[in-house]
Amino acid sequence: MKKKYTIALTGLNNTDNPGPGVPVIRALREAKSFDVIIIGLAYENLEPGIYMENVCDRVYQIPYPSSGIDTVLERIKYINSKENIDVLIPNFDAELFTFMKAEELLADIGIKTFLPTVKQFQERHKSVLPDYGEKYGLDIPKSKAITDINSIGYAGLEIGFPLFVKGKFYDAYLAYNPTQAATFFNKISSKWGVPIILQEFVSGTEVNVIALGDGKGNTIGAVPMRKQYITDKGKAWGGITLNDKKLLDITHDLIKKTKWRGGMELEIIKTINNKYYVIEINPRIPAWVYLAVGAGQNLPEALVKLALGEEVESFNKYETGKMFIRYSYDLIGDISQFEKLSLNGEL
Repeated sequence: MKKKYTIALTGLNNTDNPGPGVPVIRALREAKSFDVIIIGLAYENLEPGIYMENVCDRVYQIPYPSSGIDTVLERIKYINSKENIDVLIPNFDAELFTFMKAEELLADIGIKTFLPTVKQFQERHKSVLPDYGEKYGLDIPKSKAITDINSIGYAGLEIGFPLFVKGKFYDAYLAYNPTQAATFFNKISSKWGVPIILQEFVSGTEVNVIALGDGKGNTIGAVPMRKQYITDKGKAWGGITLNDKKLLDITHDLIKKTKWRGGMELEIIKTINNKYYVIEINPRIPAWVYLAVGAGQNLPEALVKLALGEEVESFNKYETGKMFIRYSYDLIGDISQFEKLSLNGEL
């Protein structure tokens, strides 16, 4: 008889800028080594994953990380008193620091996590990515972190236009001149704060790698894909797995050097001259994780086992030519569900 674990997850906003929560849940429900009870943790009461059938067994609203570690932990402790959570999987960049800092406190109440260390998280920030590339032997586009709008002109002269204007957590826009860059600076900084990163535009094909490191330098799994359809937010709406040894070599080498712990995503531009520029390193499982599952690597299942201290064998293959395509779907619910979550904070 398979063991049953209670897994709590965030990232239920399955919209045009989807969180990884729903695909991670789908992967865990297909796990071969254990069964799951899924506890959804929602920041907003209209996150689609709350209302989707066969996704969450129960849902609780939690406060934003900006409210402070103590406030978040008090809510998690309450939820744990009712649900006895085995593993918690945060799925947003903006919340990771809070949960990393609270890792020992969570462990004290029986909740396991498997997250990057604070050092691993901080040194791959977009604002210091060039230094990261130099340290670990990666090609990185020219970039500069700025904190005020007046710096755009000087940075633009140094980097050249067009260039990407990026938030420290999310959002990226291609600007063709300083006026556009200033507009995007205001738009992003009002949402995510500063610094804002200006990054050189590199022409080529965007390819990504999802990977899982065991914290000891070993790659448990890695699957590369090419984006086939990209939304106006830069999100993959379709993709296909690739047979690209260079992408895998870059990933394995980085995980070995950094001893990366947990899920990660490498966003890379492959130029026409077969040069690979790393444009972002996301410190968590990406929203297209279910493609990796479909290709033969159930990385969320492996992550849960690592969190629980179990031995996990590395995946040694995946299927190439596997595709994913996202689609929109109208959910029909009842106002009573919305009211219950809004009033009681749980559903």
